[in-house]
Amino acid sequence: MTPEELTPPVELDVEDALELLRQGELTVEGRLVDASNATLYCAISHDGLAAACVYKPVAGERPLWDFPDGTLAEREVAAYEVSAASGWRIVPPTVYRDGPLGPGMVQLWIAEDPSTDVIRLIRRRDSAALRRIAVFDAVINNADRKGGHLLPTPDGHVYGVDHGVSFHSEDKLRTVLWQWAGNRLAGDALETLRCLRAQLDGPLCDRLGELLTTRELRRTVRRVERLIASGRHPEPSDDWPAVPWPPM
Repeated sequence: MTPEELTPPVELDVEDALELLRQGELTVEGRLVDASNATLYCAISHDGLAAACVYKPVAGERPLWDFPDGTLAEREVAAYEVSAASGWRIVPPTVYRDGPLGPGMVQLWIAEDPSTDVIRLIRRRDSAALRRIAVFDAVINNADRKGGHLLPTPDGHVYGVDHGVSFHSEDKLRTVLWQWAGNRLAGDALETLRCLRAQLDGPLCDRLGELLTTRELRRTVRRVERLIASGRHPEPSDDWPAVPWPPM
């Protein structure tokens, strides 16, 4: 299909988006050839509503030496659950469901602002949106925050995508957003972390328990507690590369 023939992205409120992603019929329209795992551009339609989405089937996941096989899609959904619980809307609506190539992750496609210079964006120190993403990545232990995984939108919001290599039980934080390393957390970030910790004793814990191992969930709780106790952004570790490669 030509770009003009692809189903266009549609802005939806969260509940409508989740309903569409869960119930809609998936039709594969293309593939993102630069992605390391099978990443398919799809149309999804239900009750007269159609939108574009990303579908990453488990069957198309490339084995990794440090993450269990066949778990990346569930980690993407776990990242969405944490994002939703935080109220920061970092991860677009995301579900785990069956599709044309078997079960996998399905996520609403976000239309980014093509006029944004992402390289300049990731160097900013005055962006509250990026600073929240830096905290979010520390919570989920994101091992692959590339510049290309940030999606700035025309209204100024910044989404984050591609969270398949997150929630490892060992510290593996790799990111291009180190400009606040060691700085005190913003007050709203601390409040959000406290709320998130409370939710990890309730339904959020149950939901993540369906997607992660007990050890991974326990370490997630510990990371949140560590951030609250220190009150600071984490600093790079000498035991793990601090920046993913390639950074974009």
